[in-house]
Amino acid sequence: MRAKDQLGLDGEAAASVHLERAGMRIIDRRWRCAHGELDIVALDGDTLVFVEVKTRRGLAFGHPFEAITPSKVRRLRMLAALWLEATGQRGPVRLDAVGIIAPLGGAWRVEHLRGIA
Repeated sequence: MRAKDQLGLDGEAAASVHLERAGMRIIDRRWRCAHGELDIVALDGDTLVFVEVKTRRGLAFGHPFEAITPSKVRRLRMLAALWLEATGQRGPVRLDAVGIIAPLGGAWRVEHLRGIA
């Protein structure tokens, strides 16, 4: 596995821990379909939360949240709708983002943005 891919998996695991500590319940991870992948689906009370996770070693290429463009948000909305259709789940929904700065040999910083769209 490439180091970048492993960093992404480690970031998703760290994001899941962060979300659970915040009181959310993880109900799906790395859900895939022909159109893409959802990183994390969680429950925050009765709200279904679709979480995009971006992990970077540093800020040389910008903050992780900068990678969540309007086109990425549109794609996340489409994937969320496909997940809802595939699972039959219903209820209020929200899109969140978790950005992680993970320097080699240093402490990781996790930031959570609720309601990115």
